[in-house]
Amino acid sequence: MKRTNTFEVVPQSDEDGELLRRVLDASAALWNEITYERRENYADPDSDVWEISEYRSRYGGTLGASTVQQIERKNREAWRSFFSLKKKGEANGKPGFWGNSEDGRELRTYIRNTSYSVEWGEYSRLEILVGKDLKDEYGLGHRERLRLEVRGDPNWKEYDKQGRLELFYDEHAQTFRAFQPVTVDDSRLAQPLGSEEAALDIGANNLVACTTTTGQQYLYEGRDLFERFRETTREIARLQSLLEEGRYSSHRIRRLYDRRTKRRDHAQDALVRDLIERLYDEGVSTVYVGALTDVLDTHWSVETNAKTHNFWAFRAFVNRLVCTAEEYSMSVEVRSEAWTSQTCPNCGSTEDTIRHRDTVTCPCGFEGHADLTASATFLKRQTTVTRSMARPVCLKWDDHNWSESPRSVPNVAHTNPQVASVGR
Repeated sequence: MKRTNTFEVVPQSDEDGELLRRVLDASAALWNEITYERRENYADPDSDVWEISEYRSRYGGTLGASTVQQIERKNREAWRSFFSLKKKGEANGKPGFWGNSEDGRELRTYIRNTSYSVEWGEYSRLEILVGKDLKDEYGLGHRERLRLEVRGDPNWKEYDKQGRLELFYDEHAQTFRAFQPVTVDDSRLAQPLGSEEAALDIGANNLVACTTTTGQQYLYEGRDLFERFRETTREIARLQSLLEEGRYSSHRIRRLYDRRTKRRDHAQDALVRDLIERLYDEGVSTVYVGALTDVLDTHWSVETNAKTHNFWAFRAFVNRLVCTAEEYSMSVEVRSEAWTSQTCPNCGSTEDTIRHRDTVTCPCGFEGHADLTASATFLKRQTTVTRSMARPVCLKWDDHNWSESPRSVPNVAHTNPQVASVGR
């Protein structure tokens, strides 16, 4: 099973910090040259996008031959992905540049699995290979590597194999970070505590509404997160309108894009971790997720489209969910949830129900929380197990954690006291 360790990297001196920055900057310059050459080849019908110049002689002294090879390989992967998406009609642009020398490059590199080592312990450290020219300039020995301090507590300190290391400077947090792919033996995974099931409704305003066969419900609110995302998007558009003709971006715009993405990903990563751990404690072994197409077909609008595609990044979210669930040997299945948000759980009507913001009502007398009702209905389609619903747990994001709100939503409210509640 493949997993990723994420940790902070700290140079042990100002000189080491300068050396690391030079490695990352040279990597960005190399990436930009390869990207420019491939873009030129792509525009020329007589050229081959895969044929590029030899860069090892120019950058090997700074980066080392293996790092030059890894950046070339990563760039090739980006172009293959572009062509694959283009074939499906989903491509939204050719691979881009990592900044420029005028506005500042994006400091990033990729290091081959044999060209770095990580030691975990009280004083964890990372050692990476650098080119001979930099070794000579900074006084490193022939076999010596740049040694950096590691901060953080990775999930996978014991693994069978390590993959290509991604090392970059996080401008938002003003620190260096690393992503280390690792292969972990399946025997280290936790096993489900039971055979319960859960269904997730992906909402336009509430990120996730979840119902389990144990009778538990969870609601992760998303309005504040999306509003911050939209504010940043508006600021990006304003800055783009001020650019000189022929320019499409700037250092400030790229930083806003990066900040917007990292803020969203951080919240979604934390949501997935919080939810899966809660479901594991409930004994859940199978999680059902509603298909994105159902959301768009039923509730399409410019705002909903922006939430599901740009803010939600549905495919990336499901990948995070699958990856985290695997740690607990839980399976994730994407299934149709068509009409669940418009189906009355009391009489089964889909035509007479009315949804207003977070509430769904039916002439039969039913009134309840729309997203929680949808997740309960979605779950009923997957299983015959039904239990009484507990009071839902409402969770809010505080930029660091998902915390239970003191004003959790009621399970359901009824205009007709004779109507049974969801799940009974």
